[in-house]
Amino acid sequence: MSEDQVPTMAEMLAEGKQPEVLFWVGCSGSYDDRAKRITKAFVKLLNKAGVSFAVLGAEESCTGDPAKRAGNEFLFQMQALMNIEILNAYEVKRIVTACPHCFNTLKNEYPGLGGNYEVMHHTQFLKTLLDEGRLSVEGGSFNGKKITFHDPCYLGRANTIYEAPRDLLTKLDADLVEMKRSRKNGLCCGAGGAQMFKDAEPGNKEINIERSEEAISTGSQIIAAACPFCNTMLTDGVKAKEKEADVKVLDVAELLVKATGL
Repeated sequence: MSEDQVPTMAEMLAEGKQPEVLFWVGCSGSYDDRAKRITKAFVKLLNKAGVSFAVLGAEESCTGDPAKRAGNEFLFQMQALMNIEILNAYEVKRIVTACPHCFNTLKNEYPGLGGNYEVMHHTQFLKTLLDEGRLSVEGGSFNGKKITFHDPCYLGRANTIYEAPRDLLTKLDADLVEMKRSRKNGLCCGAGGAQMFKDAEPGNKEINIERSEEAISTGSQIIAAACPFCNTMLTDGVKAKEKEADVKVLDVAELLVKATGL
């Protein structure tokens, strides 16, 4: 299989195969031009590690997270039940996703509606692949570079996953610098709770500017993210501070791709 090849569950079923894991791409990873690069990076790593995986393709719909966070429980349940029907029809057992919003919804909201799956964030899955020796990284290109990690709310505080992304970053031989507000005290980038899709409330400063300032103040050349929404908000914040020439915002999967030479 080539490094960019992505089979669908329907194609797998036609061949009488069941993949090791379903890759839930998510709306952002499917449609947003910046997030598509994260999706492609993760696919390269999955193929490099020899993971048998598939996507739903056109059968995948929004998990319903934005609708639920915006208060539309009815729309959320409609979207969720449609997805659960498809997932159960394919007898899906394990799901991996690069979006903490999808991760949180599939893991914590779907069981109450009949969707019971083992759900992993892509940083957890990548750590497993490294621990099992299925994937190896050479961190030389990042040697000595300062990297700071921004904890996504739905990965960190909502699901207490703090170590997996940091374990991956330490493999890069980089200097991991923590922001003052990190882990359980991490500051939201401003995209959660459907804020990504609406204008901000009146105030003195946009929250993504505040968070970007914290990240920039660490002196890091790279802000590592693990959420497509956070990536967008921090990228906008870095641009607003006119620091895009000095500071790059990259997903953990993108950093690992660079470290594996893919």
